[in-house]
Amino acid sequence: MKQAVSFTEGPVGRQLYKMSIPMVWGLLATMSFNAVDTFFVAQLGADQLAAMSFTFPVVMVVTSMAIGLGAGTSSVMARLLGQGQTDEARQMAGDTLLLGTLLSVIVMLIGWLTVEPLFLLLGAEPELLPLIADYMNIWYLNTPFVLVPMVMSAMMRATGNSGVAGILMMAAAIFNAVLDPLLIFGWGPIPRMEIAGAAWATVLTRFAMAVASLYFVAWRLNLMSGPHKAWEGLKRSWQGVLHIGLPAMGTNMIIPFASGITVALVASHGVDAVAGFGVAMRIEPVVLIAFYSLSGVVGPFLGQNMAEPYRHRQQEALRVILRFCLAFGLAMAVLLWLVGGTVSRWFSDSAEVVAVAVAYLAIAPISYGLYGLVMSINASFNGLGKPFPAMAISVLRVLILYLPLALAAQALWGLTGLFVATALANAIAGVIGYFWLKRQLHQSALQPAQASG
Repeated sequence: MKQAVSFTEGPVGRQLYKMSIPMVWGLLATMSFNAVDTFFVAQLGADQLAAMSFTFPVVMVVTSMAIGLGAGTSSVMARLLGQGQTDEARQMAGDTLLLGTLLSVIVMLIGWLTVEPLFLLLGAEPELLPLIADYMNIWYLNTPFVLVPMVMSAMMRATGNSGVAGILMMAAAIFNAVLDPLLIFGWGPIPRMEIAGAAWATVLTRFAMAVASLYFVAWRLNLMSGPHKAWEGLKRSWQGVLHIGLPAMGTNMIIPFASGITVALVASHGVDAVAGFGVAMRIEPVVLIAFYSLSGVVGPFLGQNMAEPYRHRQQEALRVILRFCLAFGLAMAVLLWLVGGTVSRWFSDSAEVVAVAVAYLAIAPISYGLYGLVMSINASFNGLGKPFPAMAISVLRVLILYLPLALAAQALWGLTGLFVATALANAIAGVIGYFWLKRQLHQSALQPAQASG
């Protein structure tokens, strides 16, 4: 438990590094789920690859819900543990688990009822709908097992156990990589299930991870009790978590919303264009892994340094984050410019599909440094207990900047214009977000300390 209150000690850059590294490997493994699934499904053909590409925004919506709920959980739990309120933290954990289960069941039911109209809305061609249904009707069973591990992982980070969270994510990724070829192509008594096999591999893997995560939090950390039996108790817990969680969900859901818009726009250029964009969307999160990891720890770091004597550490953290994001983003842009074609051909041997993926990976990465900055800035505002600026920055990036830029750039340069719009929106939002957070931290440093809620 000491680690939950130790973020006020030690060199800022080194501490952020030590907190982030365990999450890098875990998140890299987790994000390899989609890359591994895509690799094996691509062997089935371009139609199957395109069908899976259409599912990406929906998968990201569920993941974003889980991330948002985890952000609220981490924020509340870190503050409770930092104040020595361990019993209240245990109760909140049980209440949050119940909330996550209820939300996941609702999403699962809505998903099953809307498969056909939803994917037609996203631009899927009617002949792809049977393949999409084969995948999503099974994948929706996975919804509770996305939310539960994400919330449990947030609790681990709040107590300084990010290493355990990373190990669990790595183990799950290995398990998924073993199951994928067995269930997709069949082996011995295991029947060939094709694209449905990829969905079953994900369900089984996430279920195992949910069980392991729950065991560690509830029994090893002894950090969970049963949920409140009275409505008033549940309401207090849920309000505390959702104060951060709902805006964080909204912030994260804007990302798949943007992906959905892009998929619909890309679909007008044909099935190969959608498949190529899908390949790029599987490669991109893996490349951005360091940014995701940093954004996962910067919120708790800033939240634990809210007391007046430590506010200078918040400003130092922002400087460290800026330097890292710009340097790492430049390195990744150069790397993808050099090897984007080679990596894309791992997923498809279609020249048309590879050409689209290469075009995206040559243009969008120019903005990765500032996009990574946006991630950390949003997480920083959540950690400070101010989730609405984070949501405003995401709305700015997607609705105010990206959408009109995408429509204009597509009219001028076709498919390439969509990728240019992505880069421009990321860059502008990153600059605005940086100065917004810098101003917020400067104002906080001039104010007397306030009790955290």
